[in-house]
Amino acid sequence: MRNTSRRKKILIAGGAGFVGSNLVRECLTQGHKVDCVDSLITGESANLAPLLTNQDFRFIHGDIADTGIASRLQRERYSEIYNLACPTGVPNIAVLGEEMMIASSTGTLNLLRVAEQSRARYLFASTAEVYGNPEKFPQSEDYSGNVDPVGLRSPYEEGKRFGEAATAYYARRYGVDARIVRIFNTYGPFMSKNDQRVIPQMLTRALNQLPLTMYGDGSQTRSFLNVRDLIDGFALVMNQHCEGEVYNIGGETEITIAELAAEILRATGSRSEVVRKPHFIADHDRRLPDTRKIRALGWAPKTSLATGLKQSIKHMQMTPGYSVARQNGQNPATTRTDHSVAA
Repeated sequence: MRNTSRRKKILIAGGAGFVGSNLVRECLTQGHKVDCVDSLITGESANLAPLLTNQDFRFIHGDIADTGIASRLQRERYSEIYNLACPTGVPNIAVLGEEMMIASSTGTLNLLRVAEQSRARYLFASTAEVYGNPEKFPQSEDYSGNVDPVGLRSPYEEGKRFGEAATAYYARRYGVDARIVRIFNTYGPFMSKNDQRVIPQMLTRALNQLPLTMYGDGSQTRSFLNVRDLIDGFALVMNQHCEGEVYNIGGETEITIAELAAEILRATGSRSEVVRKPHFIADHDRRLPDTRKIRALGWAPKTSLATGLKQSIKHMQMTPGYSVARQNGQNPATTRTDHSVAA
């Protein structure tokens, strides 16, 4: 991430989730003061527990859509604000769709007002889901996408699209130094063992010698990025003066879900079988980011999938209380998962 002698006060909304907790640690490592606000609807307090004794860290339990929390934050003065506060994960749409829409609308507007008042640099963590089921490959930032505004995935897709619109508006209307990052599938340390998205789900089950669930025929493709590389991208983008600029950050190599399952079995040495099931929600066939814009700032992914999986496996095995009991036999469409951001 950045290396600067200037000490900053940073607000990270959604900092108890996967990406957020990694970002909190990096900002503290760089010597900055960090306020983290999280409702813990999907974030996990355990992700931040070791940090609570750090005098440069403060945890605020609350919802960014709440007027009381918004008023409290407006009394502070921040240099940077990262808005990662939104439940994610396609399985969560059925049970947390309203929370997704509120966080991306009311919550985003509240944080933009905090950014305006603080004259802070602001980053809105959006998602590749704003492209819907894309018809253009790779997806560049100027592609408006192929989204069904009333489809089953719309609470997340359209919520994030509203958040982007609000961010761009505040940049134009009020001069907020704001940027939007569209995050493609990300993985790494501090993924919850109960997260039902594909990498943590498959890793958890493979490590416990349980069948790997693959929805559909496994031919759908994704590109995966290690969270370390994502946070490096955040730093580069945050250090640019922006007027609502949009950046894709994601892996650049497509892999089918069937190939991913095979890679996970190799990485874990598991004997688990792969079980195919009908998908519980309309799925997107392909997703691939055009990363030329972020690459022009000097960014490039550094962690291979094989290396990143090994790191993730090590972290999961070291997590206290590691178990799949809560996953076994559950329907992912009715399971709350952990994450503050990431597609």
